[in-house]
Amino acid sequence: MCLSMVLLVSEVTTVTVSPKFQVVIPRSVREAMKLQPGMKMQVIPYGDRIEMIPVRPLRSLRGSLRGIDTSVPRDRDRV
Repeated sequence: MCLSMVLLVSEVTTVTVSPKFQVVIPRSVREAMKLQPGMKMQVIPYGDRIEMIPVRPLRSLRGSLRGIDTSVPRDRDRV
């Protein structure tokens, strides 16, 4: 999550775990993260918290490396 999203969702919201271990992601977070029903999420235990990372299609990464400097020294067998 980038810094601008952190600033958009700076409020702290408490959610309740249901008897079926379900939680509702608050609307402000869903909207800021552009979450849609049915999206897959990676759930990662990290220390004393749980992180949920949306699984985005690889297509969404297209163009994200535009302008990257590829003029780095390379071994002859890697060219």
